[in-house]
Amino acid sequence: MKLNVLTMAGKAAGTIEVSDSIFACEYNEALIHQVVVAQLANKRQGTMSALTRTEVRGGGAKPYRQKGTGHARQGSIVAPNYVGGGIVFAKKPRDFSQKINKSMKKAAFYSALSEKIRQNEVIVLDKFEIAEAKTKLVAGAMKTLNVEKGLIVIDGYNQDILKASNNIPTINVCDAALLNVYDIVATKNIVITKDAIKKLEEAAK
Repeated sequence: MKLNVLTMAGKAAGTIEVSDSIFACEYNEALIHQVVVAQLANKRQGTMSALTRTEVRGGGAKPYRQKGTGHARQGSIVAPNYVGGGIVFAKKPRDFSQKINKSMKKAAFYSALSEKIRQNEVIVLDKFEIAEAKTKLVAGAMKTLNVEKGLIVIDGYNQDILKASNNIPTINVCDAALLNVYDIVATKNIVITKDAIKKLEEAAK
């Protein structure tokens, strides 16, 4: 399979041959959905905690007599209807994580990436370099490539590109080694360098 390669100026820069086993996989929507749900669930801390009426300190004495006050009868100030009282069905710490096999993660990743290519939502660049950490340089490149919302996938960490893209809310930058299924499906366009593609192919071996 061959993909067209562009420069940051939007001009043709040849083609790159990529592996069909990674970039031409069958689309499996159900598997992608399962992996994305698990990925988001695994990000949840699950540390929320509230007190039930039995755990709130105090409330041992009846706040006022049963009859003759004109108020509704009450037995404890830690009841849920009191400010500062216990919470009905209080949330407690729990583990939200879901287990997904490595083979399923791989299959979902390649399936999502292949579908992006079939939808013509992947732009391959010969390289992505900027002279200095200026937002206008990244914004200008994205405008030239006609990308309003997208993900820039590069090979390795580049502080200048990260700093330059931080002020653009619709553009994110990701190292190819950290790219995941959610990153792929949550963005409209993917701008990826040739070196990043090679890194993905090496990781698949």
